[in-house]
Amino acid sequence: MTISSSLNSGVAGLASNASRLATISDNIANSSTYGYKRAVVDFHSMVIDSGTGSYSAGGVRITSQRLIDERGSLVATSNATDLAVRGQGMLPVTRENAVGVGNTDDFPLRLTTTGSFRADADGFLRTESGLVLLGWPADSNGQIPTYPRDSSTGLEPIQVNTNQFTSDPTTSIKLAVNLPAVETEAGASGDAEALSVEYFDNLGTPENLELRFVPSVPASGASNTWTMLIEDSASGGAVVGEYTLVFDDTPGLGGRLLSVTDTTGGPYDPAEGTISVGAAGGPIDIDIGLIGEPGGLSQLSGSFSPVSVTKDGSPVGSMTSVEVDENGFVRAFFDTGISRTIYQVPLVAVQNTNGLETHDRQSYSVTPESGQYFLWDAGDGPTGDIVSFAREESATDVAGELTQLIQTQRAYSSNAKVIQTVDEMLQETTNIKR
Repeated sequence: MTISSSLNSGVAGLASNASRLATISDNIANSSTYGYKRAVVDFHSMVIDSGTGSYSAGGVRITSQRLIDERGSLVATSNATDLAVRGQGMLPVTRENAVGVGNTDDFPLRLTTTGSFRADADGFLRTESGLVLLGWPADSNGQIPTYPRDSSTGLEPIQVNTNQFTSDPTTSIKLAVNLPAVETEAGASGDAEALSVEYFDNLGTPENLELRFVPSVPASGASNTWTMLIEDSASGGAVVGEYTLVFDDTPGLGGRLLSVTDTTGGPYDPAEGTISVGAAGGPIDIDIGLIGEPGGLSQLSGSFSPVSVTKDGSPVGSMTSVEVDENGFVRAFFDTGISRTIYQVPLVAVQNTNGLETHDRQSYSVTPESGQYFLWDAGDGPTGDIVSFAREESATDVAGELTQLIQTQRAYSSNAKVIQTVDEMLQETTNIKR
C-alpha cells in the first residue's frame, strides 16, 4: 500500500508540474500580447491519515488562477483611440457578432483593460480581434443623460461617422465699442454710426446683425444719449431690437453706461450686462457691458472705435478626428475648430477582479465569484482614468518565467525519478516469489 501510494504521488507530481509548465509556456508565448494577464499555479499537499506505524503518500494537487488585477506598463502609440486603463477599472466591450442589424439592446458585457479601437466600415470602434467598445450616448446638446450604474442598460456600441457635418449656431456676442461723445453735443451732424456683425444660424448659414447707433443731438449742451438699432439680415433687414443708451458724464465715471432702456427686443439684464434679441436664426445674447463699469459700450473722445467684437458659433464643419479624454468622454473634432461630446465610456469595477471569467482576446466577464459590477465615471471613485494614444503591455516577466521553467523542469525530473525507483522496488518485490 505504501509503495503504491508513492507511485501515485509521483504521478500526481508529474501531472501538477506539467500543468505548471503549461501556464509558464502560455505566459512566455504571450509576453508580447497587449493586455495579457499571466496565469499561475499553486501546489497543495494532500494528507492521508495512515495510522500509527505507517505512512501513505497523499501526493499533490494544484489550483490555477489568472492574475487579472496585475497590470502591465503602458506604452505610447500613434492612434488616438488606442486606449488603456491607468489604475483600477476595466473598459466595457462586447463581441462584434452581437452588433448585428436591428440589434439594439442585446449586447453581452465583456471587460478588457486595453484595446486598439478603430472605426470599421460601419463606423463602430472595434479591435482587430473583434471587441467593440461600449459607451453611453450623449444627447443633442452634448450632455450625458443619467443611466443606471449597476447594469449595462444604456450602454451601446460606439459608432462614429467620419462623414458627419455639424453646425455651431451663434448664441452670444460681446461688444467693446466706443461712441464719439462729440456727436451728442449741440450742433453735431447727427449721423449714425454703423457696425456689421456676422453670426451663424441654426443651419450654419452666415447672417449679419446690422447695428446702427443714432446720436441724440440737443439744442444746447450734450445729451450723452444714443439710440441703438439692431437689424437682422435673416429677417429681411427688420429691426429686432431698439434700445436707448445714456452715458455718464460725471467725474470718474465719464463715458460709462448710465442706463439702458428697451423699446423693442429683450430687456437689458443689469446683472449680466446683456440684451437678448430674437434673430431669425435663433436668440442671441449681446453683451454691451455693466452699468457704471468699464468695458462694453463707452462714449469717449471724438471717434467711433469698434475695439473688439467676439462671438461664438461657426459655419458648417466636417468631422476630422475622434478622441477619448481621461474621463472617458468621446469627442468628435471638426475642421471649424469645434468639438462635440458624442459618448462617454465608463469604467467597470468589481469586488474581486481575479474572480472574473477569462475569455480569449484578453476579455473577461462577470461571475458570482467576482461580485456585482458598478459603472464609474473614469477618474471617479475607486477607478483610475483612461489613457488614449496608449496600450497596456503584457504582465509577463520573462526572466521570472524562465526561472520558474528551470524549477519546474527539475521538479518534473525528480518526480519521474520517484516513479522509476518505485518501479524498481516493485520489481524486487516480484522477484521474491522466484
